[in-house]
Amino acid sequence: MPDLPTPKDAAEAALFSECWDAVLSYADLCTSGSTAANQLAREAFALGIREARAAEDGTARGAGRRSSRLPRIPLLLTAVRTTAATWEARGQGHKLDPDLRLWLNSDKAARYVGPPLSRPIALRGLRDMQEPDAALLWLAEVEALPLHAVVRRQGLDPTTAVEELNQVRGLFRDRCHRNHLDTPMDAECRSYVRLLDAVTRSPAADTPPDLSRHLATCVECAEAAACLRLHGGGLPAALAQGVIGWGGLAYLERRRRAAEVRLGAGRPDALDAEGAAAQAAAGRARVLRSGMLAAAVLVSVVALAVSMMPGDTGGGTGGENVAQGNPADSSPVAGPGSVPPSADAATSAAPSSSGPAASGTPSATGGDDAGKPDPEPQGTSSATAGAGGSEDAAACEVTYDLVNQWPDGFQSTVTVTTAVTLDSWRVAWSFRDGQKVDQMWDASVAQNGSRVTATAADYNRSVSANGTLTFGFLASWQNKNSAPYAFTLNGRTCTSS
Repeated sequence: MPDLPTPKDAAEAALFSECWDAVLSYADLCTSGSTAANQLAREAFALGIREARAAEDGTARGAGRRSSRLPRIPLLLTAVRTTAATWEARGQGHKLDPDLRLWLNSDKAARYVGPPLSRPIALRGLRDMQEPDAALLWLAEVEALPLHAVVRRQGLDPTTAVEELNQVRGLFRDRCHRNHLDTPMDAECRSYVRLLDAVTRSPAADTPPDLSRHLATCVECAEAAACLRLHGGGLPAALAQGVIGWGGLAYLERRRRAAEVRLGAGRPDALDAEGAAAQAAAGRARVLRSGMLAAAVLVSVVALAVSMMPGDTGGGTGGENVAQGNPADSSPVAGPGSVPPSADAATSAAPSSSGPAASGTPSATGGDDAGKPDPEPQGTSSATAGAGGSEDAAACEVTYDLVNQWPDGFQSTVTVTTAVTLDSWRVAWSFRDGQKVDQMWDASVAQNGSRVTATAADYNRSVSANGTLTFGFLASWQNKNSAPYAFTLNGRTCTSS
């Protein structure tokens, strides 16, 4: 294996440590084993550092004029892609991921090394920015570092960090819009340029049907739309796919999880005071709900014990009084028409008080009762339990959005509104036409035939009542691409909007 380059100074040594983890993470996606991943990472790292140093030396000799180049991490990630292509050309492709090999031999890979005006909009837009601005955008959006960590690394003023990040996002949008105008395009694409710019500026603007149809068939315009639309949370995916290419979304998910493990946060808005307050309030609400459940269980046990004590009149037992309908000894522990409690009944009731049966309604989180309010004692009446059907119908509502479609694949997002608080979630649906999900973000995916299941990521498990959860995916299709059906949330049927 090649030796890693030696840092020139302490500052570059710190950069090496920061960048190596990202390079190895992407190299691991691109290869078929850990040994090959290490070899690819080392070769790509050496190549990327040589390119970065050459660009810096060229800037120094050019009387301060900045050459067009990427920040260190995306530059090194593109070096991984370049090294992988070299392996494929030299007969070492067996070390690479099979899907990557197919991509490297397709027209999709050629766009990243072809004429500059044909390259992805995000790649051109990031190159056109000043390197500190581009680095700030990449660290916050793609590497998913909390803003306070980005501020520390970039030496920014913490009091103006949020405003500066927003300005950098706007600057990236302007660069992408200019590059979109410079891209050679046919008359139809050219006719939509101004409309696309206007629609993507406002989060409240609706996309006209004709523009929506055009974006579903034109890859270049769809890429431009993703870069120009700063709202909606699609900017990280647009950057990762546009700069890295193959595996960009999978890399994005890995970096989110890595940031969460290292720093305890998976999103770049960790300085958001309102968000922190909302999380604290959600935690207090969970504690309150847990206390209510514990109180309900305690009341149930006490009532059961009282019902089994000998009565004061007629020498009968509490169970006989219940059977006779004596209101003085009746308890919510037993519903109407139940048999008198006995020792066996008490034994069987004890474990159920702490399990899912402690509630008369089904759990919205697949069995985690601590995540929802339930003041009812164990064993509510059959009339109450029977109300579950109406709750199921109103438990969730799904919006399925086909974002983009091309001859052999498509991109979609799924948004689910839940009527109850969730501590975790699992969304499932069925495809009609044999579609296959290839990649998913903001959730992990499993597919069995036509049935697909998306499970919450670590950072978005909790959803408040009447809140929404969103995730997206890329999939392949043939002949026909009908919308999916039979959506469920934690096993409950959802309505479609």
